[in-house]
Amino acid sequence: MVRPQSAQFDKKKVVAENRRARFDYHIEDTVEAGIALTGTEVKSLRFGEGSIAESYAEVKNGEVWLINSNVPEFSHGNRYNHEPKRPRKLLLHAREVDRFTGAVERKGMTLVPLSVYFNSRGRAKVELALAKGKNVADKRQTIKDRDWKREQARIMRDRG
Repeated sequence: MVRPQSAQFDKKKVVAENRRARFDYHIEDTVEAGIALTGTEVKSLRFGEGSIAESYAEVKNGEVWLINSNVPEFSHGNRYNHEPKRPRKLLLHAREVDRFTGAVERKGMTLVPLSVYFNSRGRAKVELALAKGKNVADKRQTIKDRDWKREQARIMRDRG
C-alpha cells in the first residue's frame, strides 16, 4: 500500500532553488526525486554550492536525467573530483517515470527542477515539477498580480 505524500516535502536544508521556474512556467504537478551523486558532489552540495538555474530534466530510455545542473568541483577532491555539469540520474518509481513520459510527449510539457535540498534523513533530493511554458501575456499578468499584492501590503501596513 502506498503511503500518501504531503504536498510540502520535508526540506531540511535547501541548497539551490530555481525561482525563475515559477515565473516562466505554469506548475501542474510536483514530485520529490532522489539524485544519483558521487562523493565529491555530495560534499560540494553540503557546503551550499550548486545551481539549477538553467537546468531541466528529460526522459531517456525509461530513466529521468537532470541536465545542465552545476555542482562545482569540491575544493579538496584531488583526482577523485567530478565533472561539474555532467547529467545526473534522478531516482523515481517506474510508475512516475511512465507518467512523466506521457506528459512530456504532449505539447508544451516539460520537467523543471524547482529546488535541490537535503531531507531530514540527510539524503539529497530534487523537487521536480511537470510544467507548461507561459507566454508573454501570462508573464505580464504575473508581474501585475505581484505588484498589486506588494501595493496592497504597503497600503495595509501604512493604514493599520
